[in-house]
Amino acid sequence: MKRGPAAVEFHRVVKRYGDVTAVDDVSFTIAPGELVTLLGPSGCGKTTTLRLIAGLEMATTGSISIGGLDVTRRSAAERNVSMVFQSYALFPHMSVVENVAYGPSVQGVRKARAREMAMEKIALVGLEGLEQRAPSELSGGQQQRVAVARALVLEPEVLLFDEPLSNLDAKLRRRVREEIRELQLSLGLTVAYVTHDQEEALAVSDRIIVMSNARVAQIGAPRELYEAPVSCFVADFVGAANLIPAEVDKADGELASVRIGPCHLKLAHRGIGPGKAYVAIRPYRVSIGPPCCGNGELEGHVSKVAYVGDHLEYGVRISVPAVELIAIVPEPMQAFAKGAKVAVKINPTSAVLVPADQA
Repeated sequence: MKRGPAAVEFHRVVKRYGDVTAVDDVSFTIAPGELVTLLGPSGCGKTTTLRLIAGLEMATTGSISIGGLDVTRRSAAERNVSMVFQSYALFPHMSVVENVAYGPSVQGVRKARAREMAMEKIALVGLEGLEQRAPSELSGGQQQRVAVARALVLEPEVLLFDEPLSNLDAKLRRRVREEIRELQLSLGLTVAYVTHDQEEALAVSDRIIVMSNARVAQIGAPRELYEAPVSCFVADFVGAANLIPAEVDKADGELASVRIGPCHLKLAHRGIGPGKAYVAIRPYRVSIGPPCCGNGELEGHVSKVAYVGDHLEYGVRISVPAVELIAIVPEPMQAFAKGAKVAVKINPTSAVLVPADQA
C-alpha cells in the first residue's frame, strides 16, 4: 500500500566509532513534505546523520523515528527510505529502465509491473526516449535523474540525497538543483539533503540544519540563518560575513549600544549582555566611500581590488579595530585603487550582533 511522506525525528542521537564521536546529542524534526538540508564543513557529522536516517548506521544512544514509528534498531531494509548517493551508484551493465526497475524486481514485483513502475518514474524525471541507454551514454545530469527515478520508484516515505550535485559543473548544478526542488514540491516528498555548498542549501531548503563538530549549530529557515545567525561560525559559513570585534555597552529595551572603534551603533542585543562581542555584516552590505571625518565611519585603506564581472570586490584594512573587511560593490561610478584611503560606513539595519563566546 502506498504511504505518504513521513516525519523524521531525532531525539538526542549519538553515534560513536570507538573514541570518535561522529554525531553528538543531535535532536531535530523534519516535517512531512519538508525539504531539510544538513549543511556543514567536511567531518561535521552531516553524512553520518543521513546514514543514521537510512539505517546504514545504527545510533549508539538516542532514538530515531520515521512516520511515528521507532526505527532506531531497524535495518535499512526495514525502513521505507530511499537514498540518492553522491556517486549515483548506477549499474553500468544495465539500461536506464533496468536500473530503475531493479528495486521493485528485488522486492518481488512481477517483471512487467516493475518495468511499468520504472517507466512512470522515468517520465516523471524527463528521461523519456532514453530508457534503453546505458549509464555511460548519458550526461552527468541525466545520470543524476536516473538515480532519482530509481529512488522514487519504491515510493519511499523519506528521500535522502547525499551531496547529489558534487559531480556536476556549476551551470548544471544550478539547473539540477532547481529540478530536484520542483520535483520535491510537486510530489510533497519528505527530503533530507546533505551538502557543504551554502548557496545550494539556501536555494533548495525549507529549513537548514547547520552542523559543526558533530553537533547542531543552528536550525532555521534559509533567511533566518542568513539574516540572524546565532554564532560567528554560522554567520561565516552560511554565506560570507565580515566579523568585526565590538564592545556592547548597555541594553535599552531591545537595542544595545555597541562600539566598533570610533563608531557607535544601536543594534538588537539578541540577549547578548555587556562586554566583548562581534558585529557580523555581509560583504555586499559594506558601504565604502571617500574619507569623511566626524561621521563615525571606520577609516581604512584598500588592500586589494578584484574585478569579478558584475561587481568589484574590495579588501579594506581597518586600523581601529584591526581587521580586514571584504566589500562587494556593484560597478560604481567611482572606483578605488589599491592603497586608497577610504571610509567604511556600517548601516545598523545591515549588521547583526553575535556573541564572542560562540566564535
